Amino acid sequence: MASSSRAVLKVAVEQWVPYTLVTEVNGTMTVGGPMGKLLDSFSRIFNVDYMFVQPSDKAWGQKYPNGSWDGMIGQLQRREVEFAVGPFGVTHLREEVCDFTESMHSENNAIFMVRPTLQTDMAGFVKPFTVKVWVLALVSLAVVVVVMAWVAAAEVRLFGSSWRWSLTKATVWGLKVFTQEGSVDVPPFDGSRLLAAVWLLASFVFMSSYGGILTAMLTVPRVTIPIDSLEDLAAQDDLPWKMEKSSMTYQYFSEAKDGVRKKVFDGLAGTIIDCWKSRHDVASGQFAAICDRTTMKKVMSWDFSTTGKCHTYISTENVFSNIQIAMAFQTNSTYREGANQIIRSFKQAGILDMWLGAEITNISQCLRSPIADRSEGLFRLSMGDLAGSFLLLAGGLAAAAAAFLLEAATSLC
Repeated sequence: MASSSRAVLKVAVEQWVPYTLVTEVNGTMTVGGPMGKLLDSFSRIFNVDYMFVQPSDKAWGQKYPNGSWDGMIGQLQRREVEFAVGPFGVTHLREEVCDFTESMHSENNAIFMVRPTLQTDMAGFVKPFTVKVWVLALVSLAVVVVVMAWVAAAEVRLFGSSWRWSLTKATVWGLKVFTQEGSVDVPPFDGSRLLAAVWLLASFVFMSSYGGILTAMLTVPRVTIPIDSLEDLAAQDDLPWKMEKSSMTYQYFSEAKDGVRKKVFDGLAGTIIDCWKSRHDVASGQFAAICDRTTMKKVMSWDFSTTGKCHTYISTENVFSNIQIAMAFQTNSTYREGANQIIRSFKQAGILDMWLGAEITNISQCLRSPIADRSEGLFRLSMGDLAGSFLLLAGGLAAAAAAFLLEAATSLC
């Protein structure tokens, strides 16, 4: 309650977790978090009390074509409050209607979305090599079989031998060598033996490489990150995206005339009040959001502290970098210079960073790559990892059964 000897300042507030935490109990509004502690310092030094006022539209401040502003910036423009806690992203457009304090922090915006998970791949058993390598290997097999059959036949005629090496026999031999199986068929002459030795060596190198790479691919988790930049966001249709209403980021994208920024803005699926309130929707994969990194880290900290797991992911590429954030005062406010002195001294002493750091704990695990989400110890292969191999086996058995039935029907006829 305000003292009769202290001035009472009307102050605009709106929640921005973790900077500003607004609570209301029995009609009494309080402000916590780093900005709440800063306000307490202002109160003691300036010898003032506060009357907190929230904007009816819950907005920060967006300019309309007629020159008016909504949100807390609008309250300052209409001189309804002495200052707004914020903190706000400082822009030239906002500076037309209010005065900002010295910068308290530098903020970056990025894309916030559901965390990519470990994946299985039914076609993983053919992934150790590219399509071109597989095609060249099969072509090499066909060429070796044909050449071996031709060379062997030529040597038989040349030396008058009774040994026979048909195309069918050469095919079976080539496949056995290719798959590293033993074969009792050995060409008796030097030319075909030299060709056989070359194919044995080539097949050994090929299949050894295949086995080693396949083992590594099956035991190392695979995580595909579909969205890690603005270009990725605009190029996909699977996950809709939203922005915070009346935010600096919304203004920044709305001013884009062309390029990826305009494409992202045109593709918006709507707006949200703030990223903290939408954390459950983001974590459940309903949509992605463009948020500040501090809020996203706070969400991760809260998530890991409450569930022991990480359900969200922050893109590695920034959408907007080095945003200076500060408190906003009425134009020519007599309190702004005193606020600057306090902010400057607290910032130099590291107090502001200490307050903010205390709000974000248990964050290191969730900031790691999703690949690190695998459990410790050996990584056991699941049915999904080997499903492709089983399907190939099933297809082969079905083909063999069909061939047998065809042969049986032919013999009966």
